[in-house]
Amino acid sequence: MQTQHQYTNALIHETSPYLLQHAHNPVNWYPWNEKTLELAKKEDKLLLISIGYSACHWCHVMEHECFEDEEVAKLMNEKYICIKVDREERPDVDQIYMNAIQLQKQQGGWPLNFFALPDGKPFTGGTYFPKQQWLSVLEKVDKEYRNNKEKIIEYCENLTKGVQQSEYIQLNTHQQQFSDTVLMETVKNWAHYFDPKDGGSNHAPKFPLPNNYQFLLRYGYLFHDQDVKNHVNLTLTKMAYGGIYDQLGGGFARYSTDMDWKVPHFEKMLYDNGQLVSLYAEAYQATKNELYKEVVYETIEFVNRELTDTSGAFYSALDADSEGEEGKFYVWKKDELKTVLKENYALFSDYYNVNEIGFWEHGNYILLRKKEKQEIAKIHKISTEELEKRIRFCKHTLLKIREKRIRPGLDDKTLTSWNALMLKGCVDAYTVFNEPQFLEMALKNANFILAHQKQNDGGLWHSYKNGKSTINGFLEDYCFTIEAFVALYEATFDEQWLKEANALTKYTIEHFYNQENGMFFFTDNTSFDLIARKMEVNDNVIPASNSSMAKALFLLGKQLDNDDYTQKSKTMLNNIAKSMSNYGSGYSNWAMLLLYHIKPFYEVVFCGEDADKKRIEWNENYEPNTLYAGGKDVSSLPLLENKWVEGKTKIYVCQNNTCKLPVEEVKEAIKQIN
Repeated sequence: MQTQHQYTNALIHETSPYLLQHAHNPVNWYPWNEKTLELAKKEDKLLLISIGYSACHWCHVMEHECFEDEEVAKLMNEKYICIKVDREERPDVDQIYMNAIQLQKQQGGWPLNFFALPDGKPFTGGTYFPKQQWLSVLEKVDKEYRNNKEKIIEYCENLTKGVQQSEYIQLNTHQQQFSDTVLMETVKNWAHYFDPKDGGSNHAPKFPLPNNYQFLLRYGYLFHDQDVKNHVNLTLTKMAYGGIYDQLGGGFARYSTDMDWKVPHFEKMLYDNGQLVSLYAEAYQATKNELYKEVVYETIEFVNRELTDTSGAFYSALDADSEGEEGKFYVWKKDELKTVLKENYALFSDYYNVNEIGFWEHGNYILLRKKEKQEIAKIHKISTEELEKRIRFCKHTLLKIREKRIRPGLDDKTLTSWNALMLKGCVDAYTVFNEPQFLEMALKNANFILAHQKQNDGGLWHSYKNGKSTINGFLEDYCFTIEAFVALYEATFDEQWLKEANALTKYTIEHFYNQENGMFFFTDNTSFDLIARKMEVNDNVIPASNSSMAKALFLLGKQLDNDDYTQKSKTMLNNIAKSMSNYGSGYSNWAMLLLYHIKPFYEVVFCGEDADKKRIEWNENYEPNTLYAGGKDVSSLPLLENKWVEGKTKIYVCQNNTCKLPVEEVKEAIKQIN
């Protein structure tokens, strides 16, 4: 039986789950497009741009308190053209108004509710508002616009100039000289913000920030810095032990609300989990810590189980809430655990702290770890093997029960950029663990991107849902896909992926490149519905699209012996290097690229029948400043030319296309690096 809705607005024709959540609000919402902007100009009404995403808790709260309320909706409809934006679908729109609010108030967040002139020029805004405050804001902003229109327009013009100029990078014309000093200074300054007790940063909330710890992992190894290595291992262990990690089902929540990773904000995002798989796989390769392997396997299993479509596409997110309560799906009451686990309860409650440590609120416990397995086994006078067996049984039992609960909302749109991060996570996990299932997931997803998200002109779509690809790709879609395809080539030696990466790179340079400063715009040169073309430079929960593009150009420049790519990458890094030392956390992906330049970087080539086998054997070692090329047959790729020898498998260790004498054993090749 179909539900009868009292109200339906223009969002009913959209594919975004977040927009569809608002399709039956009494607010007369419109999507962001040229038609909506034309309507605002025609009616001379301010735009009210409300930006959020499906897994955002406070977005849901404000919807319930304000946007479902007829009194509020009447005022919004009367005074404004109201636009709902899914920030994940339109990060370009979100960037502009988030930048505007940060220029005004030095802070932002979601939901973001911003008022703008009919042409989109920003005026004023805020984040979450309860009903009475929101009613007051609606009246006040409209009155101000009607009474002081010329003054408001002048103010909006100036704020627009601020948005256009902020974060714009100037071309650094000084000679490119990259040195150890910059990175050592960066890490030294950054270390003041390390939490020595629980890892991560020394303030709450705590975000995983995978590219931060991937850089620090590599820096610790290449600079032989034991303190940094210890900080990375402390952070990764505490995160894996904490409530931020789903101890039963695998996968990480978006962030921890406290200092000790205990209470997460329970939403689970694809982009976090894709990057964290890459990070924990690399950390396992460096340390052989079994905990990190468990995290990789369980997280990929979670993604496969809960965020993967039959086509191989990955969904975007799981909500924090179920049945209107944050975290309800994930937490447990003590009596329920006792009833279900019976004689295993004592062991389980020790292992996962069903005690004052794990207690949260309303009689609920968050499962988290504090002690190593050996310590718990000793207390319970059992072997570690027996402990693991019983914990596995408990987890399996509780997962079956949890599956019957009302599930958190699923955001089932597919974003190319986030899919590429998860695709690379699967490739990195396959590279380290040689697990065929990980490669199967990666290949299925890569083929999905080519089949559905690649446009006829060689460009990419950004979003996909219900068989429909929409929204022209942003720089993040291109750079993350290029990096993922390069990694897929290095893991399989299938040259198709290098060719696809190169084709996307050429397209990106043609449509996104800025000749003036050597950086890349976030939007392509066909997008005209925004008041500014922004450049994303700072690394955050996701690496900046410019830092990812610079890394992709470096790696492809090496693989294809393409000097234009190499020089573009160097120019970009040279533009940024001077800013790095005061804000390591915001430049960590750039810092990984800097490591390629200041420490020896190797091209390792495997040629011959056993190329794959030798590559797998090589992966038991940790060598972060390397790229890989190879194959069983003769190839015209620059790194493989004249290296094939009939009946033999040769390994070449090269630097800047100059190779040492070829060897046939991996251990001999490793010696040439060490």
